[in-house]
Amino acid sequence: DGCNQQNLTDNITRADFLKYVREITLDPNTAHPQLLLSEGNRKVTFARQQQWCFSHPDRFSEWFQVLSRESLTGRCYWEVEWRGMGVSVAVAYKNISRTGSVNECGFGHNDKSWALLFDTSSNSFWHNNNKTPISDPHCSRVGVYLDHSAGDLFFYSVSETMTLLHTVQTRFTQPLLAGVRMYNTALSAEFCDPIDTLFT
Repeated sequence: DGCNQQNLTDNITRADFLKYVREITLDPNTAHPQLLLSEGNRKVTFARQQQWCFSHPDRFSEWFQVLSRESLTGRCYWEVEWRGMGVSVAVAYKNISRTGSVNECGFGHNDKSWALLFDTSSNSFWHNNNKTPISDPHCSRVGVYLDHSAGDLFFYSVSETMTLLHTVQTRFTQPLLAGVRMYNTALSAEFCDPIDTLFT
């Protein structure tokens, strides 16, 4: 790996964030029918064909997205690793629309979600349909740190070092859910156990 944006200051390390690790599991009732969950609902794989699943009002029907079971408040940290390109790592309010246009449902395309997109050609941060380019395209594992009451949301590239990719400072009005959006160029994404993955 190796994202080459500005490194974190020396007094901030990955260990500082591990104090706030939150286990994330994905909610099958929210998963689009072409997203398959495994590994205790911590891994999502893109399926080329739509699978049968029962109807549920929480399920995304138009976009290849899934949300966590856990509502996130306070200070939380989690990591997502993926294979293939075309993955959005996101947070969203529970009341994000599940059907309709991308502006209603798509992570980062409305005022109810924030998303970092790792695409085949470029990376970008999205909120309320506004795009902010992220310069380095070579990340495959991201750490997300949320301080809900402070309104802080940080995205880091995680490898041997942690590199800050994007910062959000806002006022969150509801608990957040973690989410992933897959594109048809993506293979899989997994909410890892950061403590089990020690970089030296």
